[in-house]
Amino acid sequence: MTIVVVLEQVPDVVEELSLAPLGTDLARDAVSYVLNEYDDHALEEALLLAEGSGDDVVAVGIDTTGELDQVLYTALAKGAKRAIKLAGDFEGTWVGTRAAARLLVPIIRELSPRLVLTGVQAPDDLDGQLAPTLAALLDWPHASVVIGTELADGAVRARKELWGGLTMHLELALPAVLGIQAARQTPRYVPVGRVRQVMREATIETREVEMVADGSPRVERLRLPEETAQAEFLSGSPADIADRLIELLRARGLL
Repeated sequence: MTIVVVLEQVPDVVEELSLAPLGTDLARDAVSYVLNEYDDHALEEALLLAEGSGDDVVAVGIDTTGELDQVLYTALAKGAKRAIKLAGDFEGTWVGTRAAARLLVPIIRELSPRLVLTGVQAPDDLDGQLAPTLAALLDWPHASVVIGTELADGAVRARKELWGGLTMHLELALPAVLGIQAARQTPRYVPVGRVRQVMREATIETREVEMVADGSPRVERLRLPEETAQAEFLSGSPADIADRLIELLRARGLL
């Protein structure tokens, strides 16, 4: 049996970001890309499940950056059995959640997995809709914000994080789609030497695909946050600081 995990590269938000001249996207040529942190957790959870079940993990990604090979080779080095790259004329552009789902559905149907894992969201849009959109298109059960999984008796048991420290325990019939927020353990480290060895020995399967219209909203304008200087450091005794806070809140009409 197969477990598919979807991997995506996102802009490295640690670095300073700049906008393209038209102001509708980032300056992609100046952006450094990293694996989406939540996708890294999805990969780890898939590998943990496979270690207990004997399933093959297949890593799948849409190559919007021209740099996805490194991510896929790293997935193979960690334990994935296959890596598939979807390539097309969208390199250097942002592919929205709904368009990405429509590109992924045909390969998922071809692989016929019993489970699909994605990261719960990505930092470049915070949309969080890839897993539920895939589930809707595939007509499969779905859960997101998942922090633990277990395969048992033809179903998957998932722990879903709620608010206030609460969790919900779910059981979904297979096949299913899960949006992973955190794996049961920290994503494993793989040495660079091991990745280089895999690059020499393994092959990434490439599938050419075409972008399809999906009706997603179009970005009209991006703006960088305005720089201001309104910070005020409070000092003194706790009572003095409390009095000053109350004064400031009243002055702004918040009390």
